[in-house]
Amino acid sequence: MFEFASPWVFALLPLPLLTRRLLPRARPLDSALKVPFYAELSQRGSGAPGNLLNLLMLWLLWILLITAAARPQWYGEPITQTSSARDLLLAVDISGSMETPDMLLAGRPAMRIDAVKDVVGNFVERRKGDRLGLVLFGTRAYLQAPLTYDRETVGTLLREAQIGFAGQGTAIGDAIGLAVKRLTQRPAEQRVLILLTDGANTAGEVAPLKAAELAQQAGVTVYTIGVGAEEMVRPGLLGSRFGARRINPSRDLDSETLQAIAERTGGQYFRARDPAELARIYEELDRLEPVEQEAATYRPLRSLYIWPLGAALALAFLWAAIPLLRSAPGRVAARISERRSLAGGKLS
Repeated sequence: MFEFASPWVFALLPLPLLTRRLLPRARPLDSALKVPFYAELSQRGSGAPGNLLNLLMLWLLWILLITAAARPQWYGEPITQTSSARDLLLAVDISGSMETPDMLLAGRPAMRIDAVKDVVGNFVERRKGDRLGLVLFGTRAYLQAPLTYDRETVGTLLREAQIGFAGQGTAIGDAIGLAVKRLTQRPAEQRVLILLTDGANTAGEVAPLKAAELAQQAGVTVYTIGVGAEEMVRPGLLGSRFGARRINPSRDLDSETLQAIAERTGGQYFRARDPAELARIYEELDRLEPVEQEAATYRPLRSLYIWPLGAALALAFLWAAIPLLRSAPGRVAARISERRSLAGGKLS
């Protein structure tokens, strides 16, 4: 469907005529600037028969400019789209224990936080159409990114997170409480929190099970992930094998509480002992049932003002070039005559 966004602009079409009739003529001045081609300019746009073409071109130029200012546009047929998406809040532990180098990335020892950034970063990139948010927690919990479709920004904020930004402790309950506060603004069937930690609650004002109770009341589904290897070799004296011993770096992981949180809120508890297991967990989370969003209808809009505006620009160039084209033969003949006269004078 074709229409003008500002049709009232066409009321300005008679403006040149009204200006000519209503405004007083300019008074002659005693001093003036002498212009050699004034006589030629004064005839352009007048009603003289020889300048009828100029007058028509000026009016056509004005009509094209008014048409462009009225913003012609074309609306396509209505298109209805139904989208399926999820609202996910990711809560990531950045406490001091996440520095433990019990993970392997590309065959090399890596800290837990580096493995989490690698796996969760890929998970974020795959969330096309989903709204994601990021909560970072240590001794305190912070909303690093509110729910947004900007996956790139969420991934960047996750990669830039550093150990100790939020303190050395682990406030699991506060992280859940903050997520519940943010998710209660969303429809009940879309409230999902994925919480990843490697320890037990050692800080914060809200107990984890109390936070889980609040999440249950608010209809927030919490999926918990306990990350960390169960066996690690600690080097001996000066990094040698002498005196080396095997330890369990995840002895402080409170799996029972994490499982209770997930069960109470209708979620699921996962255990990630290495990056491969962590990747499989997030692949499983990929299959969370998407929620059907409200259907959106829109009509494609194409702006057409550029066509009359381009035509006006081309016509203006043509109008300005006409005098040059008309006078060109005369100038050429004058130069030839001048050269001949100079040549004749030299011969004489």
